[in-house]
Parts: sequence; C-alpha cells; structure tokens
Amino acid sequence: MWTGEILLSERREKVKELGFCSGSKFVPAIENSDHLRAREKMFFHIVLERNMQLHPRHFGRDLRDKLVSKLMKDVEGTCSGRHGFVVAITGIESVGKGLIRDGTGFVTFPVKYLCVVFRPFKGEILEAVVTMVNKMGFFAEAGPVQIFVSNHLIPDDMEFQSGDVPNYTTSDGSVKIQKDSEVRLKIIGTRVDATEIFCIGTIKDDFLGVISDPGSTS
Repeated sequence: MWTGEILLSERREKVKELGFCSGSKFVPAIENSDHLRAREKMFFHIVLERNMQLHPRHFGRDLRDKLVSKLMKDVEGTCSGRHGFVVAITGIESVGKGLIRDGTGFVTFPVKYLCVVFRPFKGEILEAVVTMVNKMGFFAEAGPVQIFVSNHLIPDDMEFQSGDVPNYTTSDGSVKIQKDSEVRLKIIGTRVDATEIFCIGTIKDDFLGVISDPGSTS
C-alpha cells in the first residue's frame, strides 16, 4: 500500500469513528441537542473531480502517490462557492488516463476524489469565536467561515462599550461579548462567490449568545 493510500485510509477510519456515514451527507453520532442537529447539516461527504497536472520528473512507481499528495496540497483548505470549504480528502475514486500537453511535457490526469466539505446554510446554528468588535456589531469565525452580527441583531439589553477592549455588555455587567469570546449564533443570510462564503448572523433569539467569555476567567 502506497503512502498516500495509508493516509486516506486513516482518514476514512476517523470518519467512521466520529459516526459519519459515507453517503452524500454524513452526520455526527451525537444528537443530544438542537444546535448539534443543526450543525450536522453543514458537513457533507461528496465526490468531486479535478484535472491534475504533473511534471515528468514525478513519473515512476510512486506516480499515484505524488498525484494524491499534490491533490491534497492544492485542494484542502480551498473554498468553492458551489460546494463550500474542502476540509479533507478521504479517498480516491478513480484516476483517468493521462493526457500529454503539447510543448510542455506536463501530463494532465482527471481525478475523482471523496472529500469532506463544510457549507453553512441559512437557518443553521453554530458556535464561533469573536474576532473583532465595533459599534456596528462584531465579526466572528467558525472554522473557515466569517460571520458578521450587526448591533441590530444583538439583544437590546447589551450596549456597546468603547475603550481598550471594545465590547457589548449587559446593563448589570453579567454578560460581555469581546474579542475571543465564544458565541452561539444563527445564520440568517449568506453571500456566496467563486472563492468565498460570507455569513450574516444573529444572537437575538432563544438559546443563542455567549458561551464563554475570556474576560471572566481568573
């Protein structure tokens, strides 16, 4: 078994360990709360295709290994507006016959591969880390996705406080949103282009809001 296949095999075992199925969509084994059930809809296990080019110096017995290594490097961590963010490649479905490119020596191989993708949708709930706070609202990140929560979508009892550490704080000071706070929010809108997905969120709903506040730790 070649090195790349060993890595892919380990990833598939990890997928099984986490309770994911191998269909077009996989879901976590733990389903004890609504926000976990919502989160499961954002991850998909799908087959994608890509034409990969290899230089002749990579030809040999380890050609397939080189091809898969380059595929992982080129694809993982990228974003497609149609499919979402590619989290990890988990398998190779097929590698087609190579086509020599005239005048270059490079060979193009059509590759079908299995991968885990992350694609958030409107109405889903997820946990995110606050990255910036200002009087207009705050920005947060959930993995590769950036979410903006407007001040109109923050509870009315929270007011913006300027200073060295800008934040939104309740009138009694019991709850605070600042940089590095963890929040649970709901996606109410998405903007998709060829290489990016940007979301609008709200914490103005039941069971949403601050999960952990770094300022409250001693």
